[in-house]
Amino acid sequence: MEVTSQWRTLAAQATAICFGSLAQRSPTARRTIHEFLGAARPTTTRIFDVNLRPPFYSREILAASIRRASIIKLNQEELPVVLQLLESPTPLSPGKERLAAEWLLHLSGAQLVCITRGAHGSLLASKEGFHEHPGFSVQTVDTVGAGDAFTAALVHHFLRGAPLSAMNEAANRMGAWLAARPGATPEADPAVLEKVRSAHQ
Repeated sequence: MEVTSQWRTLAAQATAICFGSLAQRSPTARRTIHEFLGAARPTTTRIFDVNLRPPFYSREILAASIRRASIIKLNQEELPVVLQLLESPTPLSPGKERLAAEWLLHLSGAQLVCITRGAHGSLLASKEGFHEHPGFSVQTVDTVGAGDAFTAALVHHFLRGAPLSAMNEAANRMGAWLAARPGATPEADPAVLEKVRSAHQ
């Protein structure tokens, strides 16, 4: 990927930009992603979706990315690796995810940290506090795309200033709905989308 004038124009118009760590596995792509982020407005929401795939990550990639992030999203398996690479003074121990999320908030200056727990929901942390959602029970068919669907619903409500509870409910509902269907882009269900949009405020 290489930056073009059209991409710079798009970046300057964006309300939100989602970027990950795996896409930064080549120096050219990494430079392009950070140039794109740099071309965005200061008010643009930047979502760093951690995606650790050995050997395509490093401390440098993670550190540079969280510094640009408004939202940091990672799963509970990635969390201890991220804490170790970023030299957290305290290793993660059972039941201490809130402390880890709080440390990431302080280190990065992000507005929101999201730790996903697969079928068991997610933890959201911000300067206003914490919220945990247990997830929705579904028969999993295909998890491809479920994380992106979760992120889309999360960001939809974040941009609208919704409380953590609404963000968490909507994101978990959207991710669970997608995981219960084959393929990453099943046909939309208007009833589900309405529930996602009108998550408890």
